[in-house]
Amino acid sequence: MPFELPQLSYAYDALEPHIDARTMEIHHTKHHNGYTSKLNAAIAGTDLEGKTIEDILTNLDMSNGAVRNNGGGFFNHSLFWEVMSPDGGGAPSGALADAINDAFGSFDGFKEKFSAAAGTRFGSGWAWLCVHKGGQVEVCSTPNQDNPLMPDNGCGGTPILGLDVWEHAYYLNYQNRRPDYVQAFFNVINWDKVSALYEAGK
Repeated sequence: MPFELPQLSYAYDALEPHIDARTMEIHHTKHHNGYTSKLNAAIAGTDLEGKTIEDILTNLDMSNGAVRNNGGGFFNHSLFWEVMSPDGGGAPSGALADAINDAFGSFDGFKEKFSAAAGTRFGSGWAWLCVHKGGQVEVCSTPNQDNPLMPDNGCGGTPILGLDVWEHAYYLNYQNRRPDYVQAFFNVINWDKVSALYEAGK
């Protein structure tokens, strides 16, 4: 079966005032939908057809631009919607909180590191929190629609939290104020989902 655009579990306006409804609608129905259809076109009739997106990206030929860009765009946005919630914010608990404290000294230390990864990514890209086998966590960033599942990209592990810092993710509301958008993101993080992904990934 071809990949399908995932439906959101909340309304486009549910994350306001942190992320506005118009941005959410355009981002989901235009950008993510475009990556989905172009990914399906890129893998049609190839040996990638029928594989999971994780299998495709983990074993990716990085010179295959169509699959790299659109497969990354499909996966990255699918994760992005899931790790946000109208009831989000606050801080993680349990094993994920312990892993964050071990890696960054404190939750505030994590926020500082993650904000820096998002804020200093030149041009378009993503900031990530990843988990490695054994439970250690790491913050990194990737350009364009690359992600930590792809080979040889300077990141590693399994992504459990991702922030889109392409201008289309924030420009209508924040214009060029990316740091304000990054700080707003902390108010909508679904830590229950991130914790579940942490448990599955470690």
